[in-house]
Amino acid sequence: MRRTIVISILVFAMLALSSCITEETESSHPIDGVIVSITKNGNAITDITMEEAVRNGFDYGDIVAITAENYTADAPIGTAFSDVDTGETIVLMGDGGVVLAINYQSFAEKSKLAEGTAITLTMKEKAGYLDEFNLRNLIRSDSREEFFSDEIFANFRDVTAAGIAPGRLYRSCSPINGDARAPYAETLMEDAGIKTIINLADSLESASGEMENVPYYKEISDSGNAIFLDMTADFFTEDSQKKTAEAIRFMISHDAPYLIHCIEGQNRAGLMCAFIEALCGMNIDDIVSDYMESFTNYYGVQAGTKQYESISKTVTDFFQTMNGRPFPWNAVGKAAEIYAINTLGLTEDEIVLLRAKLSK
Repeated sequence: MRRTIVISILVFAMLALSSCITEETESSHPIDGVIVSITKNGNAITDITMEEAVRNGFDYGDIVAITAENYTADAPIGTAFSDVDTGETIVLMGDGGVVLAINYQSFAEKSKLAEGTAITLTMKEKAGYLDEFNLRNLIRSDSREEFFSDEIFANFRDVTAAGIAPGRLYRSCSPINGDARAPYAETLMEDAGIKTIINLADSLESASGEMENVPYYKEISDSGNAIFLDMTADFFTEDSQKKTAEAIRFMISHDAPYLIHCIEGQNRAGLMCAFIEALCGMNIDDIVSDYMESFTNYYGVQAGTKQYESISKTVTDFFQTMNGRPFPWNAVGKAAEIYAINTLGLTEDEIVLLRAKLSK
C-alpha cells in the first residue's frame, strides 16, 4: 500500500502511452491473464502488465468486469487501496502490473481464486469512476525537504486524547524498513524513550536482518520488549483477531511508552490505534482525526474537503463492520469493548489494565 512519487511518473507515462492508442484499441478489448501469485494480504498478482492494459484501452478511473471460473465482480482501476471504500474490490495498475485486491480485506479469500487461475478483464464503463478516482488519488514525495518537520515526514506522533495520557502511546512509519523515512522514525522513537514496540508488519524472522542497522530498535527487541505480528490489512480474519488480542496483552504486560507501527504507520497502525483509542474513551471525531493525520502528513489531505471525507469513511466503516451494523457514534467505545470481549476473547480486567497503562 506504499505510495511514492513514482506514482506520478506512472500517471504521466500512462497518459503518454494513451495518446498513442489507436481508435481500435480505445474500444477496449478484453484482456486474458493468469493469477501468478497471492500476497500475504490476499492480493492476486496477475501476469497482465500495465503496458498491455493501456494498449487495450484500459485507464485509471475505468470500471472493469473481472471474471474467473465462477467468480464475477465489477471494480474500478486505481493506484492504491484507498481509491475505494473499505471492503470494495479494486484493480490496481502500476509498474508491478495488474493486481486484484479488496481494500482492507483479502481478495483471495473473498473470491476463492488461487494461483494459476485464468481471469478476464472486460471494460464495463469507460471513465465510470474517474471523478471519484481523481478525488481520492494521492501522490506524495519521499524527500525530507518537502515536509515541514521530521515528525510529519516520519508520520510520528504522540497519540493523546480522552483516556490516553501524553507520552504513553506513539505511532509512526517503520523505523526498520530501510527507506528514506526510517532513520527519522528511529531518532524520534529514541528521543521519545520508547520502551515497547508493537510491529504489525513484520515477523521476527523478516525483521531480524533489518534491525541490524537500527541499534535502538534492536536493543528493545533483544530485551524481549517487541512483538512482531506480521498482520494482514484485514482486521476481521480469525488470524488478525488473534493477533489484535496478542497486541493488547503484550502492551498490558510491558511498559510504556509504546510504539505501534506497520510500514507507513497509516493503515494497519491506523486501525489498531483507532481500536485502542475507542477502548480508552476517545470520541469518534478524535479517532477519525488521528487516523486522517497520516493522510495530511503524507499527502496534504485537508479536513473539510471531499477527499478527506471519502478517505475518512475507512474508520467509520471499520467500526460498523466491528459492530455488525450501524450504531450511534457516541457508543463507539462500547462497541469496541463488546468486540474485544465477545470476539477477541479479552476480559474486562484486561481492558481495565490497558486503560491504566495508557492513562498513567
